[in-house]
Amino acid sequence: MKWIGTLVGMWLAAGIAMAEVQEERVTHAGVEFRVVKLQPQQVGLVWREANGQPYRTFDRVQARFEKEGKKVKFLMNAGIFEPGGIPSGLHLEEGKQLRPLNSARGEGNFYLRPNGVLLIGRTASIRSTEDFASFERSMDLQAAYKNSLRIGIQSGPMLLIDGKRHPAFKEGSSNKLHRNGVGVDGQGRVIFAITAPGQMVNLWDFAGLFAQLGCRNALFLDGTISAMAVNPTQPTESNSFGAMFVVVE
Repeated sequence: MKWIGTLVGMWLAAGIAMAEVQEERVTHAGVEFRVVKLQPQQVGLVWREANGQPYRTFDRVQARFEKEGKKVKFLMNAGIFEPGGIPSGLHLEEGKQLRPLNSARGEGNFYLRPNGVLLIGRTASIRSTEDFASFERSMDLQAAYKNSLRIGIQSGPMLLIDGKRHPAFKEGSSNKLHRNGVGVDGQGRVIFAITAPGQMVNLWDFAGLFAQLGCRNALFLDGTISAMAVNPTQPTESNSFGAMFVVVE
């Protein structure tokens, strides 16, 4: 498992890096998408305030960083969650595990096997839940694990697995919705994508978008409620989420 060697080589990043965020419009299978490509060190992850209450919305995350004299340059909901904004699975934030890996079976997108995890340190990778569970069980790697990962978020299903679409997806499916997801491309960049306003996509074509963008592994984040804000100049209203990706300067 070559990816374990990569993870062990990561260093714990110090804080959320400054970023110039650029958005692209990309068309795939006749559907328009908003796409943002970031270096791993630029990407942050937030869930709860200092008092333990989940942020839930974009504007509350913006308010938190504004108090610190920082400006939010990018926001996106980070995956499927339970009532109250609790992440459905693994949540690592600045090297601390706040929610454990969820290997249970159940109904819905999150549990469609294989599901997976996005892992970010100095580099980024997306791997199946099963692979990461094996990694966690390797007791000789536990110290390295704790010191090498800055961010981890679990969601599902995986969109691409080693360059191939999830086996449950069907070409030409009529199940088209607003969706967002994340991949890692051949240059090691974290690729965020969301359907443009008024656009809908099935999971087969959504996976194909990430393949077009040079990703071999990609992860579904969420559906209809999903949102992305790039270089916002005002407090941004949003639906209520669990964890959220953030870039600040």
